[in-house]
Amino acid sequence: MTTMGAGMDGQVGRRRGALLAATALAAALALTGCGAGDSGAHDTAGSAVEAPPAKGGEVPRDAAAGAPEAAGAGAPDLRVDQRAIIYTGTMRVQVDDVDSAAREATAVATRAGGFVGGDQRRSADADAVAELVLRVPAAKFTGVVEEIAKLGRQQNREINTQDVTEETVDLDARITSQRARVDSARRLLGRATSITDLVSLENELGRREADLASLEAKKRRLADLTALSTITVALAGPAAKATEEKDETGFLVGLKGGWKAFVVSMTVLLTVLGALLPWLVALGVPLAVLLVVLRRRRRSPALVAPVSAPPPVPAARSGP
Repeated sequence: MTTMGAGMDGQVGRRRGALLAATALAAALALTGCGAGDSGAHDTAGSAVEAPPAKGGEVPRDAAAGAPEAAGAGAPDLRVDQRAIIYTGTMRVQVDDVDSAAREATAVATRAGGFVGGDQRRSADADAVAELVLRVPAAKFTGVVEEIAKLGRQQNREINTQDVTEETVDLDARITSQRARVDSARRLLGRATSITDLVSLENELGRREADLASLEAKKRRLADLTALSTITVALAGPAAKATEEKDETGFLVGLKGGWKAFVVSMTVLLTVLGALLPWLVALGVPLAVLLVVLRRRRRSPALVAPVSAPPPVPAARSGP
């Protein structure tokens, strides 16, 4: 009995030892896994923190690729100073001396690096008006407008802008493609072996070069409009009337317009009559005298010729 109890106690002890050993091994494995996970997290965080920034403060390419889409995916828009914008403006300023103000406006445009594209002036009295077309650099457009507005009392101002960035980019791409087509046609022309191929390739090359020249002309035109802004300035004297009039409708407005048209028509008619009156007097009086003389001659009695007596009638013969 004692031997059997001792054997059973030994088996139980071995089972407990094996269970404890398995529990310890599982705990060690769990601790090892947690340590590896923490180490990987720390390594990742450390690499993210210790990664040196790119030159110029730019975000590294890998970091930018891993950024969430909600933070602003896609190509960013161009900045305002990188866009192609055409500025145009019209303004009217009332001044005391039109000629002096025109000289000052020209000087303002010249100091800004621009020039005068047009100059039209009417009259030289208090109702004089000068219209100037100024071309100034786009970067100084606003400053020039403000300086001209200070020359007198500004009556109106209108500023317009046109964004041609997309058109400019499209033209650049088309010009690049067209240049490649021209180069390709020239290479083919150099390898032509027959007169037919030579003539055909020359015609195709001429057409492609004409298209390229047209695209380049459009590009130069856009570059000129974006580089130099246009300001149309009207400098009016103190007595000059405003060019803009409000649209009016109604019976009285129609009556006023009809009366003005009637007066203008009568003025034109009297002017024509005054121009013809000397001719009427010079030619009409002799003509009237001639007509009177002709009428009197027609009314005078014509001379009557004498009437001869009729021949005598022979007497009738009596019967036998």
